[in-house]
Amino acid sequence: MSSDEGVRLSGLDRYLPVWIGAAMLAGLGLGWLFPDLHAFFGAMEIGGISLPIGAGLLLMMYPVLAKVRFDRFAAVARDRRLVALSIVLNWVVGPALMFALAWLFLADLPEYRTGLIIVGLARCIAMVIIWNDLALGDREAAAWLVAVNSVFQVVAFGALGWFYLDLLPGWLGLSTTGMDVSIWQVVVNVLVFLGIPLVAGLSSRWWGERRRGRAWYEERFLPRIGPVALYGLLFTVVVLFALQGESIVRQPIDVLRIAVPLVVYFGLMWAGSFVLSGLVGLGYARSTTVAFTAAGNNFELAIAVAIATFGAVSGQALAGVVGPLIEVPILVGLVYVSLWARRFFPDRRPPGDRTREPESDVVAQ
Repeated sequence: MSSDEGVRLSGLDRYLPVWIGAAMLAGLGLGWLFPDLHAFFGAMEIGGISLPIGAGLLLMMYPVLAKVRFDRFAAVARDRRLVALSIVLNWVVGPALMFALAWLFLADLPEYRTGLIIVGLARCIAMVIIWNDLALGDREAAAWLVAVNSVFQVVAFGALGWFYLDLLPGWLGLSTTGMDVSIWQVVVNVLVFLGIPLVAGLSSRWWGERRRGRAWYEERFLPRIGPVALYGLLFTVVVLFALQGESIVRQPIDVLRIAVPLVVYFGLMWAGSFVLSGLVGLGYARSTTVAFTAAGNNFELAIAVAIATFGAVSGQALAGVVGPLIEVPILVGLVYVSLWARRFFPDRRPPGDRTREPESDVVAQ
């Protein structure tokens, strides 16, 4: 990356792909060496939520949400282009694109096809926070859009599942597959993976600024907790790959077939959203935020629904698990594509923050 772009990545950030790759290999190795690891982790679930994965996600999200300036939410909410574009991309374009790709690439494999469609319905409310921060997106906009996605997820997830798995295939003369999903399951997922870290981040900022002042909070406290985000991310990646290490080794062709439409999906959703956001004048930071919130998916919800409806060893569950295995390396790569594309935007700094040096500080200063 050229020095004239003003991006000074920390040592941890600079080698992020290396850490991610090492975590993937470590997870695959653990899953292959210890086949019973799946049962071990499976025993640590409450309400369909994996405690190890949940812990990793919470550790990953808390430092980023602790950096959010919640007093800027009102300005984000007033940006109608941002909110409207994100809603359309997430709840109209995203599910429709995944439906089309699933039928295009997996027409002869109904279990995997259904699993992919469920992944497309579960819009991201967790890991997108860290991708956005690494790419220097608008933190406040990301937190706001994730909250909006959470509301839509509770209201629309079940209805969209019925539409894309039952009603629309029937209209098109295709085979149909029902999906039995509890609204309570969706609510719990949202409360755990957004509610807890959001409240923790809000409480940290309120307490820190009230007791020690904003300067201490942003210059002393945040740099100390920053590396926790990376550790949580790497732990989550290790657990995810360990859970399916044996399946990936035993069924490489199936995994490859599931991976192809996912790669196309992440690429099209991110690139289309990024370009469209720039064309409507959102600027770099918010274009980045819209792109990552549109491309990411809530894999925890998708996996939980697939297991609850079709069983832990079903093809639907395998497709759900392959989702984050492909999403993580693809979106890490898109972080660097996004940083490279900053040069094409006249205003490359976060809105409302003209003094902050635009550097990646999600994991360290």
